[in-house]
Amino acid sequence: MPDPTTLLSLPKTDLALSRLSLGTGSIAGLYSPVSETQAHQTLEAAWSAGVRYFDTAPHYGQGLAETRLGRFLRSKTQYVVSSKVGRLLRPDLPPHPSQLSGGEPLFKDSPALGEVYDYSYPGVILSLEETLKRLGLNAVDILYIHDPDADNRQVAEVMQGGYKALLELRQQRAVRAIGVGMNQFQMLEAFARVGDFDVMLLAGRYTLLEQGALDFLERCYHQGIGVVLGGVFNSGILANPHPQAPYNYSRASPALVERALKLQRLCDDHGVPLKAAALQFPLAHPAVVSVVSGARSAEEILENARLMQLEIPPQLWDAFKQTGLIPAHVPTP
Repeated sequence: MPDPTTLLSLPKTDLALSRLSLGTGSIAGLYSPVSETQAHQTLEAAWSAGVRYFDTAPHYGQGLAETRLGRFLRSKTQYVVSSKVGRLLRPDLPPHPSQLSGGEPLFKDSPALGEVYDYSYPGVILSLEETLKRLGLNAVDILYIHDPDADNRQVAEVMQGGYKALLELRQQRAVRAIGVGMNQFQMLEAFARVGDFDVMLLAGRYTLLEQGALDFLERCYHQGIGVVLGGVFNSGILANPHPQAPYNYSRASPALVERALKLQRLCDDHGVPLKAAALQFPLAHPAVVSVVSGARSAEEILENARLMQLEIPPQLWDAFKQTGLIPAHVPTP
């Protein structure tokens, strides 16, 4: 029964992250508009629930997430904030394909800015400067290299450019931790093999539905790299499994839907909401230091905080393993 307010230390740093953290993509209008009032209420609810780690990025609403988060945090103390580098926002540019979904803007009512992918040394320095202006803060605690695969960048290229800037920023204490954030673990593992990173942000690849990233988490644990996990509902299929459920930002295959429904049936048999099991499962791995929730309303983040504290009988975890839905060697709470 994890307490979302508990702080977990990030190895190799002096940072501690709340078990439950807030990702700010949703409050920047991901898929549907979110008003200033609703965004502020979501942030206030997260704070009242004990969330003290907030993740953002220039990509989220083309700067809107950073602006909204910074306005909120200026009245707070004792928090951890992360942002990302690799994309510069510029006017009068057509949208990059990663800014679109089905030909429509991924983020609604966001500023009309195009994205320039830049993982170079000067690009990283400039990206941080512009992030701090949008946030209105003097510093961020963690900087992630953001989705280099979205622009077909290779590990070696990023290591020769932007990585060197991150090393200098950390050495100068301009940031306190550096890492990489992606939706795949294979490239994250390649970065972990060749770089001196403090933290990795992995979205969607280590969840109650899939644990293919287990070896990557083991590597991080033994190297002292903390892992922040996002996408624990796999884009929604673990929140509400049904034939049209989304998975990894598109429609789930029938096989995945059936797997999710089996998980739900076992949860129902034990009187446990599937979302509670999905939130609590990843924290059983010792490498994991926080689970990012992408709530877009106060109700959503408060529900997630409540579900994270819900007592789950050990028999449920046993049942997952006995039915083969979770391999026997995978850590469970």
